[in-house]
Amino acid sequence: MDKKKLYIGPRLRRLRREQGLTQSRLAEELGVSASYINLIERNQRPLSAALLIKLADTYKIDLQDFAGDGGEAMLDRLTEAFRDPIFQELEITRADLQEMASGNPAMAEAMAALYKAYRDTAQSLTDQENSASLETATKPLEEAWSFVQANNNYFASLDEAAERLAREIGLRSGNIQASLADRFQAAHDLSLKTLPADVMMGAFRRLDRHRNQVVISETLDMASRHFQLALQLVYLEMGTRLTTVLGDLYKGSPEGERLVRIALANYTAGALLMPYGEFRASAVELKFDVEALARRFDASFEQVCHRLTTLQRPGFEGVPFFFLRVDAAGNVSKRYDGGGFPFARHGGSCPLWNVHSAFKMPRQVQTQIIELPGGEQFFSIARTVSGGGAGYDAPRAERAVALGCPIKHAKELVYAQGVDLEAARATPIGITCRLCDRQDCIARAHPPLRKRLLSDDYRRTAAPFAFAFD
Repeated sequence: MDKKKLYIGPRLRRLRREQGLTQSRLAEELGVSASYINLIERNQRPLSAALLIKLADTYKIDLQDFAGDGGEAMLDRLTEAFRDPIFQELEITRADLQEMASGNPAMAEAMAALYKAYRDTAQSLTDQENSASLETATKPLEEAWSFVQANNNYFASLDEAAERLAREIGLRSGNIQASLADRFQAAHDLSLKTLPADVMMGAFRRLDRHRNQVVISETLDMASRHFQLALQLVYLEMGTRLTTVLGDLYKGSPEGERLVRIALANYTAGALLMPYGEFRASAVELKFDVEALARRFDASFEQVCHRLTTLQRPGFEGVPFFFLRVDAAGNVSKRYDGGGFPFARHGGSCPLWNVHSAFKMPRQVQTQIIELPGGEQFFSIARTVSGGGAGYDAPRAERAVALGCPIKHAKELVYAQGVDLEAARATPIGITCRLCDRQDCIARAHPPLRKRLLSDDYRRTAAPFAFAFD
């Protein structure tokens, strides 16, 4: 290892915060004093080789990325920052950025952090200016989404408890409903009954304590029946655990807390039907083929997409996926921004993304490489899903879901087989029109906020709006 002194305090601070540790706790786990950690983080002491090795062993980090010149991750963060239009008149090359990352890693870290703060503030101001009333109305939902995102959509205690329960009741494909019915009967003295929609009065399931029954609607398809039964079992057997997780992790409004409890229960039901170890092994074996996984676990396409976003067990992770569900009008009803995809807090998504064109070819998986204005590329699949419509003339909701990951993980997916990921052309998209600075987009619905419109009606005939970067 290079004998030069390692002054990489900001990286150690970021690692500590990502692990959710205080300086005292980090010092305790590494066997050093808290004051020493403090001095290292302030770049007043170098990081010793022995401590670096212990860090790598304890937190499973890559030594080259952590102690090198910043690695590709730092270079990508700097590239993203200096690609912003505010720097368009500066002739900054990639070599300049490499020199900054290696020659002054602390300043590189500071620049990347400053740019992130700038973008977060800009988006926050945009949201305040454009949707103050909407934010008030949707605050509980935003709190719930933010809570799930803050925990990387992974709740270890719930996942592990669901996995143990699945083993205990012998849950496996082909016998799911029977196994759950046996559990209701043996552990709770509850029988299972299916009733017509008019008797259920619009409900999917009901716990009838008077008759000692779990009742489900006959309108549900088999995957939905499995999920509703698993969800009811979660409420019966893991209600205390849900309350504990809420008490330990959630600090928000009472309305948001109720939504988070529902989200955690749904998460646990999915973990029960698709136990972590078995599901992840199958996902890797099948190269994350969503339809094949759905058949193997008697689940729906959308349920499998949800579960794939939760594979975040330390040391046993899956591909970092993001997830989006929209209707034909572009309204977003579900989202999870894993894999670093920056969804807009309000409004729809880019119309050039194939999640919108999926409605033209129902039930067919479409693939697409997409590129954001900052240059980040992602591999995305999209397909329509439906709900309702259990009988003739019954209301049916047609939606489309998108599942994607950073382009560097695409080679792990069956959908990218035979695709030259380096040579393939990416579709340029934006986060949402009001936050997108692409000048010549012909699909733009709104001009970007904080941009001066140009009254130019003869040179830019293809694009609906012209604007300046001043």
